[in-house]
Amino acid sequence: MREVVTGGQMKDVDRDTIERIGIPSLVLMERAALAVADEVEKLAEPGARILAVCGTGNNGADGIAAGRILKGRGYEVTVVLAGNLEHASKEHRIQRQIAEKLGVQTAVASDYLPGSCEVIVDAVFGIGLGRPVEGAYAELLSLLQEKREKEGAKVVAVDIPSGIHADNGAVMGTALAADVTVTFGFWKTGLMLYPGKQYAGRVTAADIGFSRESLKQTGFDALVMEKEDLKRLPGRQPDGNKGTFGRVLVIAGSRGMSGAAYLSGLAAYRTGAGLVKILTVSENRAILQAQLPEAIVEEYRAEEVSQDAFAGFLEKQCSWADVIVVGPGLGREAYAGELVEMVLSHAYVPVVLDADGLNAVAAHPHLTRYFTENIIITPHIGEMVRLCGCTAAELKADPLGAARAYAGRHGAVCVMKDAVTVTADKDGGAWINESGCSAMAKAGSGDVLTGVIGGLLARGMDCAEAACLGVYIHGLAGECAAEKYGTNSILAGDLADCLGEVL
Repeated sequence: MREVVTGGQMKDVDRDTIERIGIPSLVLMERAALAVADEVEKLAEPGARILAVCGTGNNGADGIAAGRILKGRGYEVTVVLAGNLEHASKEHRIQRQIAEKLGVQTAVASDYLPGSCEVIVDAVFGIGLGRPVEGAYAELLSLLQEKREKEGAKVVAVDIPSGIHADNGAVMGTALAADVTVTFGFWKTGLMLYPGKQYAGRVTAADIGFSRESLKQTGFDALVMEKEDLKRLPGRQPDGNKGTFGRVLVIAGSRGMSGAAYLSGLAAYRTGAGLVKILTVSENRAILQAQLPEAIVEEYRAEEVSQDAFAGFLEKQCSWADVIVVGPGLGREAYAGELVEMVLSHAYVPVVLDADGLNAVAAHPHLTRYFTENIIITPHIGEMVRLCGCTAAELKADPLGAARAYAGRHGAVCVMKDAVTVTADKDGGAWINESGCSAMAKAGSGDVLTGVIGGLLARGMDCAEAACLGVYIHGLAGECAAEKYGTNSILAGDLADCLGEVL
């Protein structure tokens, strides 16, 4: 896993590295500028014209230094200075003096009409931007964006694209899209979340000398799973049996909705669970036995749920399981809410609550009183809107904050699904997922995720780890399926079938 930080946390890391560790600011800056120059060279032909557009802070100083280095490598460089130079940082003034002594061409943005160029170095704003971009700055970024779109100039952003908020990826009024972003030390949260993720282009994190000891002092915002984390999967004992690898009870499906139960059950098996039992309405028995003969299928009639004997029957089913998945395709009839409440009140094992299980909670908010750290909820944005009573725009503006707030308030693990899925636990721990692709935006994809998480829980993982690793594995399966079948043509079942290749 790697850490991602907010703008404030990164500033604290920078300060601690300089003041406590003792690495001079100009040393860090020189390494940052070298990293930017290296990325520019990958995009520019020898001798090409480079425009380094620099604000008055240390981000701008990085840009001036990168321009100076590129001039030394034979490029035609112009450094364009934006903002009030009287307010420039100490490092900015030093870099300007060095550039002037080396004959780097400079100009003031308000007086400069840029001609054609091959690459723009975007060093106008860094991670400290906290208010909307307006006035002359907005006009400058719009001009640069026009050069990118109409003239084909490539943009290399210094640390973060100008106009993007480092903490949440929001566009602060206007922003300049980058082809490459060279971020320093640690990834910023705003580079991981939309729309910042889209504006950032290809992101490379340059090691310029920030100390991990400083990161321990300041803390981080969230974690990101990586391929190395697949080693966290529990091994399979050579003398194990089907019971060794866990029993998953999938309570899912309604009349005409057998597919959700099938996909969740299949994904749990593909993830390594030893036994899967599907509890569904009578109408689905024959279909599921044909689709997934490896599963045990138990049936009930919808009208039975309200009868006294049903509680005993359900308690027996729950006591069989090591993990319970409830909700996919369950429907929104009145009995679904009763069924969800009985599961939550009778379950003494981890529960993954999805889809119509969440809709039941939204309709009957008192069900959250059953939530504990052994409950994982997996809402997409629409379901989260119903759970929280807020708007989709509010959730998308701060997905980490929304997931953290819900998990902290109710004590459950919250997996909020979107183009970038985030996971949070009751203690404020958070994970941002970067696997997956838009090809996964198909009906049934969420049912597969629910089964994957259930399968990991059956293997013995704790709830938070199973949730964030399950999301990551699910995304990798989506990437695998997209390569096989194309971005338009994959089905949810293809995701489940690709789990074996990922694992």
